[in-house]
Amino acid sequence: MLPGDYIAYRFTGNIATTESGLSEGIFWDFKQNKISDKLLKYYGFEPGLLPETVPTFGIQGHLKKEIAESLGLSSGIPVTYRAGDQPNNAFSLNVLQPGEFAATAGTSGVVYGVTDNLKPDSQSRVNTFLHVNHHMDSFRYGVLLCINGTGILNSWMKHNIMPYDCSYNEMDDLAATIQPGSDGLLVFPFGNGAERVLGNKNVNAQIRELNLNKHSRAHLLRASQEGIVFALIYGIEVMQELGLDLRVIKAAMSNMFLSKIFRDSFASLSKASIEMYNTDGAQGAARGAALGAGFYKNPQEAFHALEMIELVIPEKNGKLLESYEYWKEQLQTILKDY
Repeated sequence: MLPGDYIAYRFTGNIATTESGLSEGIFWDFKQNKISDKLLKYYGFEPGLLPETVPTFGIQGHLKKEIAESLGLSSGIPVTYRAGDQPNNAFSLNVLQPGEFAATAGTSGVVYGVTDNLKPDSQSRVNTFLHVNHHMDSFRYGVLLCINGTGILNSWMKHNIMPYDCSYNEMDDLAATIQPGSDGLLVFPFGNGAERVLGNKNVNAQIRELNLNKHSRAHLLRASQEGIVFALIYGIEVMQELGLDLRVIKAAMSNMFLSKIFRDSFASLSKASIEMYNTDGAQGAARGAALGAGFYKNPQEAFHALEMIELVIPEKNGKLLESYEYWKEQLQTILKDY
């Protein structure tokens, strides 16, 4: 069982999962659109070991009396929605149709794009799941890119090169004193373990082209944010190689997306507008549960009150693009050493 399946079991006493969850557990045959008999046979798993499959949205069980009492709730409340963290984050942003991408940039960064085109990556640099709204008559796949070294790099900069009482807002203000491209300084944010998009290589974080006569603390801050964006764009290009059509990126106004430098750089290099929302995974889960319980008739109704708080329009930035292209060249030289 996935963690969400286990929590639902403890709440209801029913052991179950979803098709989306099975795809996350690599039990799904995407071509046949069913549980993979080949995988079960290869590993010697009896089909009966897999739990019952329930709809992502719908009645999946009811809250047990003893659990309800411990939580101060009424027994019998229906459990009506479950999803993995990134499919749920995408749902919370109303990312349900091909061409829509969800992005989040905390300690690690994730870009999750929806497509109806089944084309997995033969190198497994990105992962494909059944999205929460996948149906037999309307295929929806979620392709997930993860960059482990994202906000953790910005945090490292805060705690190691800045005064102890410096805020992230002050870091952003200082970084903004430097022009896009960071005067040639390059930062590679891969310092939080092996990166799947790099073929599971652990190349660590690196700083290149440092000029002691030109570059300052402000340059390091800007180059770090740009390096994070470069890594995400590098992964998005892998997704586009698989046929994903990037029309719009949606994100919550939190974590790295609080930085204007980050938002503007991401929009410019992705060539996609970024819609910013005041929402989070918990709100998405609440909407999903209400949809599953029938409180909403459809997803459009569930998201009628979701308001965009900022729209970031991509602008051409030749210096930033030039820096990114050189960053990619340098990345290839790094990868040759690992």
